[in-house]
Amino acid sequence: MAQWLLNRLLESKDQSKPWFAFQGTVNWMRALSILADNESFEDNKIKDHYKSVSRRKANPEADTLVFENVMMAFHNQASLVRLTEDVAHPYDVCRSAIISWYYSTYFTCSAMIAAASGSKQETHAHTAKVWQSDIVDAGLVMSPFSPCLSSLVKNVVGAEISTYCRTKEYDLNTCPENDDEAWGAVVSYLKGTWDYEKRRVEERVKSSREFKVLKAADFRAKAARALRDEQLAKNVVNYLIQAFRYRGKANYRDSIFLSYGYDNSEKMEIFVQDLEKVSRAFQRMAACYLSRRVEEGTWSKLIEDLEDNSRLSIEAQYLAV
Repeated sequence: MAQWLLNRLLESKDQSKPWFAFQGTVNWMRALSILADNESFEDNKIKDHYKSVSRRKANPEADTLVFENVMMAFHNQASLVRLTEDVAHPYDVCRSAIISWYYSTYFTCSAMIAAASGSKQETHAHTAKVWQSDIVDAGLVMSPFSPCLSSLVKNVVGAEISTYCRTKEYDLNTCPENDDEAWGAVVSYLKGTWDYEKRRVEERVKSSREFKVLKAADFRAKAARALRDEQLAKNVVNYLIQAFRYRGKANYRDSIFLSYGYDNSEKMEIFVQDLEKVSRAFQRMAACYLSRRVEEGTWSKLIEDLEDNSRLSIEAQYLAV
């Protein structure tokens, strides 16, 4: 029969077509999984990346915040592991898997911030900005999680995107099958997130008192453009901001695309597995940094404690350094 619910949604709101939204979602995670599984992300390369990180002066309060966030990321990893086991019905669990993946990512980033500066943020948006200043700008993130944009201003973004484009331009409509295609998909999602964040800022500017004073309809006038670009320059795009967009896409904006229309059960099964693999790789990378920042000996105590006292079904050895 005709897709009655989709047609109704398309008539009533700005609803992405399920297949288009599905491709971008699945192919970005496939790309990250491919790149996190190649030789540049091997364990010895990760440890080598953080070998110059110095241990900070003892700060028990900040270390406790690190450990608490690691535990929360660990719990979400356990959820992902169990969700991947329901291979007979991947559609049933995919949205929940995205939520677990996001919070695994979010708590891991929070742990890295606590290890870097000891700070604690009250909102997800603020966490993403502090992660940029404390972690990303300090070179403490490895590829494929490191690509970022320092501004949302178009000419700045164009220059920075060009530094990442090492192969022909690639979009997210085709599933990547090798490292080059995966890298192209990562850059494509970075650019797409810039466009999304830029539009969000523009809408905020249009509703501001300063913009209304200008009596402008758009940003073609010099004064309106300057007002917009001032705000665009204050914003960035990094992995955590992309993750936040990803979660919102799956759970708020595009309500239908993950569980409606064409049957892509095989791709969905791989997708759920990719979420778990990418989450694990990101946590492993973070563990190699965190273990060098917290008080000497405490990281191994954390792993031992999780092994002895965690009621979760997975082992914590993937976090051991």
